[in-house]
Amino acid sequence: MAALHTVDQRKQNVAVDESEEVPFYELVLLASGGEMRGRKVEVLQVNVGLRCNQSCKYCHLDASPARTECMSPKIMQDVIDAAVRTRCRLVEIIGGAPELHTKFRWFITELHKHDIPIRLRTNLTVLLSKGLEDLPAMLRDLGVQIAASLPYYREEDVSAQRGKGVFEKSIKVIKKLNALGYGIDPNLTLDLVHNPIGASLPPDQSALEKEFRHELKELYGISFSHLLTMTNMPIGRFFEHLKESGEAEKYMTLLRDTFNPATVDKVMCRNQLTINWDGAVYDCDFNLGLDLPVVGKNTIEDLDHAAVVGRAIRTGNHCFGCTAGAGSSCAGALVKP
Repeated sequence: MAALHTVDQRKQNVAVDESEEVPFYELVLLASGGEMRGRKVEVLQVNVGLRCNQSCKYCHLDASPARTECMSPKIMQDVIDAAVRTRCRLVEIIGGAPELHTKFRWFITELHKHDIPIRLRTNLTVLLSKGLEDLPAMLRDLGVQIAASLPYYREEDVSAQRGKGVFEKSIKVIKKLNALGYGIDPNLTLDLVHNPIGASLPPDQSALEKEFRHELKELYGISFSHLLTMTNMPIGRFFEHLKESGEAEKYMTLLRDTFNPATVDKVMCRNQLTINWDGAVYDCDFNLGLDLPVVGKNTIEDLDHAAVVGRAIRTGNHCFGCTAGAGSSCAGALVKP
């Protein structure tokens, strides 16, 4: 993928790449008759830090045990204040492994005090870490929704993405969550997140969810609420892997050729903003990975309804990952009615 740059003459700082192919923003114009613009913020997605207990091959943020970046208590309070100001319907906490942040418990407790719904994106295995044994019970008591990464229901596929032993630990944690009511009680959501192995698109979500539900129940006796499918984005470690294997151009062609105009109105950046650990604001987690902050006021202190509704969304050809095929259902805008 060519380097991204800003097209100032379009008066909206849209990131595109230099290529002979039709860029993403032009296909959006053809498909919808207008530019990508934000609506009311339904979801504030908050990256509290890049420290993680895993170093997954497909991580677009390069999270690992060696990373030390983390959100300060002040910015966490700024996030809470912004969530109240914008009247968002959900704060989704991501990382790294968010649970490793020393102020994680304080953060979710304070959000709960303001009656702000919370969803945690977890890699599952971190919940086996020393000192976190009682955290699942706390999540239950606060009614925190859980979206858990489980690329597939077969051990070999998960090991290929996340490392040896991850699948076994993940199943152990899901059983613990089930015992607390997660994935069983309708009020305790436990969604699993699938992303495919290699340079391919996710299969039909409905059919794959049936497979997951049957296989995980039959083999391990575990339950979950919903399956979310996520397309591998052509950025970060995954894209580096594609380039090394000579599949980068092929994958980008696949994403372009399967561009689905029907997905443009539903992509997560329409109703979501992502807050980085340093307080910078992005249209989505993938733009965060590429360091493409929102147009205009782009710090958490400036975040309010007027600043984001109707904003021009920064796009690039990596955005084909969210509009290919049926699109990614693992969108931050997926909130309860």
